[in-house]
Amino acid sequence: MAEGFGPTINTPGHMGVDFETRVDFDRLRTYRLTRARAALEASNLAAVLLFDFYNIRYVSGTWVGGALGDKMTRYCLLTRTGEPIVWDFGSAARHHKLFAPWLEPDNCRAGMLGLRGAIAPRAGLFESAVKEIVGILDDQGLTGQPIGIDIIELPFLFEMQKAGVEIHDAQQLMLDARQIKSQDELMLLSQAAAMVDGVYQDIFEALKPGIRENEIVALANKRLYEMGSDQVEAINAVSGERCNPHPHNFTDRIIRPGEQAFFDIIHSFNGYRTCYYRTMSVGSSTAVQRDAYTKAREWMDRAIELVRPGIGTDEIAMAWPKATEFGFADEMAAFGLQFGHGLGLGLHERPVISRLNSLTDPIELQAGMVFALETYCPGADGVAAARIEEEIVVTDDGPTILTRFPAQELMVANKY
Repeated sequence: MAEGFGPTINTPGHMGVDFETRVDFDRLRTYRLTRARAALEASNLAAVLLFDFYNIRYVSGTWVGGALGDKMTRYCLLTRTGEPIVWDFGSAARHHKLFAPWLEPDNCRAGMLGLRGAIAPRAGLFESAVKEIVGILDDQGLTGQPIGIDIIELPFLFEMQKAGVEIHDAQQLMLDARQIKSQDELMLLSQAAAMVDGVYQDIFEALKPGIRENEIVALANKRLYEMGSDQVEAINAVSGERCNPHPHNFTDRIIRPGEQAFFDIIHSFNGYRTCYYRTMSVGSSTAVQRDAYTKAREWMDRAIELVRPGIGTDEIAMAWPKATEFGFADEMAAFGLQFGHGLGLGLHERPVISRLNSLTDPIELQAGMVFALETYCPGADGVAAARIEEEIVVTDDGPTILTRFPAQELMVANKY
């Protein structure tokens, strides 16, 4: 963990100012590239070729989101001996040359592959891209050495195989590099969570009989973008009988008096994400609702108390009930309900904590890790349910919680 970050994580203002130390983006980019280089150096790979757009951002400091960001046409090459090279949509590559001076201008290149199959392989774009990459490897004296790729389209894989390139998994390497956050990453994660704190206040005030789930989603999207979010990835809004079982979506359902509703807000600020559930009742609450919430909170607190460097993720997973204890046949059927996952540029980074995987493949917690812990308790009436989520920073002094909207007890919005 970066020096100077103990139990309190800074939440500075959005803007850069001359009278406070805030996020240093040059330092952030340097830290991320240094981590990626160290991971590459420790491997048997000569280079990594990255298509995962979070890995591309981590290494290169470039971003194209929305409709273009996930079409598998942007890619980045990092070799042991060279600087990052980014292939992007032609106009985006030109923009990088103008506004991303940390990249060498000649390393910002126009590129296009298949747009997830919309351009057929017979057009030759995959073949020409592979020839260019192999040429770069040859020029840097890396001919015949294995390279890592994180995710890949099959036509690209086939062309790499034709060229005789030995391919290994780079996603494991990159996720290892990304799991320890710097002080700048922690500030951005804290800022992203602070934005959701405010949105939950807006939801609490708006949550009354007659409002629909989709209206809450619209409200949250509007407020987040107004506050500076660069991507609202998803918002779950679940109410009434839809709470049990958890559907992980939203509808146009009208919320009625006395019902429970829970929400998950997933967005990013300068790339750094939240995953942040809260449960509320509308107007009034029932004993069943309160009982479910109390249990979900107890499971959450039990897990948080364990968080410190050196603890294994298996120990946290075992603090939660087994799937059969809250109505599911097995851990696969209940996956994602008693759950933890790393947060950073991606929504699901390391560590992933659950009884499904952590008991057989535990990860030791380290200072600088950031993850969300999620608990879910169905109500005894078969309708009610409580969902709580807290974002945690592992520090040398124990856990620091980034999510601050009240959640110690079931809150009742617009109480009668």
